[in-house]
Amino acid sequence: MTKTNMVKAQTSDIPRRNPCAQCGTPIAQPDWIEPGEGRVSYLWTCHACNYRFEAVAIFDEMPIAHPPLAA
Repeated sequence: MTKTNMVKAQTSDIPRRNPCAQCGTPIAQPDWIEPGEGRVSYLWTCHACNYRFEAVAIFDEMPIAHPPLAA
């Protein structure tokens, strides 16, 4: 997902201040967001220790983008 696509995402849905998996320093926002079927992946980079890691959010149910029409 490019930065342009990140802007299109709901800014309230983007995780903020996630702690670094290495040193615990809060990271303002992810570098990369990649949506997928039933999941969203986030790439984080800690500027305090230069550690990079990925976090994945997995959803129980996928929202229906286009509900079926009555026949």
